[in-house]
Amino acid sequence: MDTAMWKKKLVRLMEDNRGLIVLLFCLPASFVFDLALQLRNWFNRTFLSAPQRHDARVRHIQSQVRQCNDLPETEKKKMCTSRPNWLSLSITFFRKDLCHKIPIPLYDILELKEEVMTVRVEPMVTVGDITRYLIPKGYTLAVTLEIADATLGGLAFGVGMTTYSHKVGLYQETIAAYEVVLGDGSLVRVTKDNEYSDLFYCLPWSHGTLGFLVALELQIIPVKPYVKMEYIPINGQKEYCDKIRELSGAMDKDKQTPDFVEATIFSKHEAVLMVGHFANVKNAEEEAQINHVARWYKPWFYKHVEGFLNKPPSQEFIPLREYLLRHNRAIFWVVESMIPFGNNPLFRLLFGWLLPPKPAFLKFTTTPGIRAMTFTKQVFQDIVLPINALEKQIDVAEEIFDAYPILVYPCRIYNHGPHTGQLRPPRPDQMCPGTDWGMFNDLGVYGVPGPVKRKERFDAVSAMRKMEKFTHDVGGYPFLYADIFMDRKEFEEMFDLVAYERARKKYHAIDAFPHLYDKVKPEIDVFQVGKEYMDPL
Repeated sequence: MDTAMWKKKLVRLMEDNRGLIVLLFCLPASFVFDLALQLRNWFNRTFLSAPQRHDARVRHIQSQVRQCNDLPETEKKKMCTSRPNWLSLSITFFRKDLCHKIPIPLYDILELKEEVMTVRVEPMVTVGDITRYLIPKGYTLAVTLEIADATLGGLAFGVGMTTYSHKVGLYQETIAAYEVVLGDGSLVRVTKDNEYSDLFYCLPWSHGTLGFLVALELQIIPVKPYVKMEYIPINGQKEYCDKIRELSGAMDKDKQTPDFVEATIFSKHEAVLMVGHFANVKNAEEEAQINHVARWYKPWFYKHVEGFLNKPPSQEFIPLREYLLRHNRAIFWVVESMIPFGNNPLFRLLFGWLLPPKPAFLKFTTTPGIRAMTFTKQVFQDIVLPINALEKQIDVAEEIFDAYPILVYPCRIYNHGPHTGQLRPPRPDQMCPGTDWGMFNDLGVYGVPGPVKRKERFDAVSAMRKMEKFTHDVGGYPFLYADIFMDRKEFEEMFDLVAYERARKKYHAIDAFPHLYDKVKPEIDVFQVGKEYMDPL
């Protein structure tokens, strides 16, 4: 038997016993790994944290950038942060070994500005950090990602979207200012109204290819201690799609919309819509409806939601921070593909406190072979698509992946004019009448495609290229934390890089930082790997 066949048999063995492997080895190791990270973070914050030293640390970063610029031509390379790939939430592994790596040890919350409703933070502050800091003070970020380990700087130079985005848009729309060290070592404060306004619109979706982020100022909103959640089960694709558009105010700028809107689609014809409002708990009857969804022994949130499919509309109260991080334990529903029995009540009671497996640990232990295998056997995609094509999105996703549940978050995409960033303005038929925005949505597809579960032939490359073509045709965009399958020409057709290329030239990025396409493209040969792992045993 040749090596390729042995490799496929080993992969199949691991797939068939993945839950046991994860339980016996990965979860305990991930727990220890997380303890070590927490100890490191505690040490950093106890002994190294010093917001008053922010300026000195930024000057040191500037000095390192200038030193790189002063190197002989034979020693010059592009620059990137020294943060290991395994600490990021991106699926890809950018070749940092080919760059000069600049440490960015900036982990502090710098200033709460209640008079203008913003908070100034360093880029390595996480969602977990900021929710612990803001919620007791009666605030939260206008856009708060559901994964505690996500960094605020990573979201700023990447993208973020949540269930509040139908009111405010993408994470980038809630950023008041960026503080950036450019490729020549200069420090600039970038806002939409100052002399760096052209750079302001290019920094989102740039993934660190225009400069080093050293601080940012984010919009905050006032909150109440709980979210009053309503669960609305709907049968019929047109019915639930129309309801999502109605609740989000997609075509009615004057509609009074809920604070939070999302949908979990369990099949083409079944979905549960969730509507949330900031709330206080006023009496004993409402106290009895409090549900601590984040506790280790509780059902995974999407399984909890699935339980409402055959019930009448229902409501409950969820503590705010638990609501904001409701998908953290199961990483939406990705953990189910790792531990198929993970939502079993006995497992949750005995081992639920070990969840979720740390994304950092999973990446830290990812070998090239595992990376190649998971690339062809799983799908992790968030795609921004126009909500007027929601029915078609679901049909195409089912045809290509046959993977449920599917996540839907409505989100405004603003028209800032042509060539003002990497996203093109919404098309006229996608605009909400009388506004400067169109309603789009995140289509989240995560887990193991149906053909893989059924041990059928699955061509991951062909599937993703079909999805990318559909995305391009309807005027959408894939999140770039995940694998892309476009060549450079196709990438430049999908994204508007006119302003980005101007900014690279104007702000000294061409020789200092990798190009966006080179930064986000998979580090593996997707076509070769896809061919190798495509055929079933």
